[in-house]
Formats: sequence, structure tokens, C-alpha cells
Amino acid sequence: MNRTADYWIQHLQLKPHPEGGAYARVYASSFILQQTALPIAFSGDRHSCTHIYYLLEQNDFSGFHRIQSDELWHHYDGECLCIYELSKEGKLTEHLLGKNIDAGEQPFYVIKAGSWFASRLKNKTGFVLVGCTVSPGFDFAEFEMAEKEKLLKEYPEHSKYINELCRK
Repeated sequence: MNRTADYWIQHLQLKPHPEGGAYARVYASSFILQQTALPIAFSGDRHSCTHIYYLLEQNDFSGFHRIQSDELWHHYDGECLCIYELSKEGKLTEHLLGKNIDAGEQPFYVIKAGSWFASRLKNKTGFVLVGCTVSPGFDFAEFEMAEKEKLLKEYPEHSKYINELCRK
């Protein structure tokens, strides 16, 4: 059965996300990691793991941002998603998240903690529904949206993607 973006937004009760797209937090582990057990970049206690549904449509995109945890991406439905990962060393990698293995897509990727990353639909048509699992668990306290001018100064060789995929 073919589902639409509106179907998923309604049935999963997705809301707008600050980076673009729509999301709903659907899991937060009851196991709490104390701040003293976490790297210094964490400003408080964290769930050991969290998970969200995340949906992008057509020309929308997830703007460059970074978090202090690894983020595991899972493809659920829809089109291929391009995830652009910019490592601390300045290497830009394009991950194709999808189910068409013959076309180089994979149903799962990990974005490393501290990497800048952004995403958009490969063909800018339709929608994609994915899941994002974060460990230690996600908290907006460690969520950082990229500032285009700062990112351009640091990684001028990637200006095409930075100009296209920054929200501020």
C-alpha cells in the first residue's frame, strides 16, 4: 500500500522540526546516564537512547547541524534521502539512505558525533520517512544549527552544499 506524507504526518502526529521537516519523539530510554559519566560537551543527564520519526517532503531540507552523540539513521518509507556529512577534518561524504541497494542506497547509516550534517531528498520529489536513534540520547541543549558564514570560512571547499543547506 502506498502511503503519502500527509498520511504519516497525521498518523504519527509529526510536528515541525527547527532544522526543517517534521518529527515526533517516540522513544526515550528509562535508563538515565548521569552527566558525570558523559563527555564534557554534555550539559546534563541524558537518556541512554532516544528515537524519533523524521519526515522530509520534496524541496524541504534538513539544514546543517550537529549534535554531541552518534545518530543512527533508518529508512522506513518513501524516496532516497541524501545525507551530507561534513567531518571535523573537513571531509564531505554523501550517504544515500534508501532501499535500492543496486543504486548504491543503504537502509542504515551512522553519522558520527560532532559531524555537521544536512539532508534532502535525492530527486526532490515525494517524501521520505526515516527514524533517527541517538545515543547518548538527544537533547536540544547540545543541538547546534550551522551559521552559513562561519561554516563557509571553515570549509570553503564545500561552499556549494553549505550555501544550499544552511538555514541561517
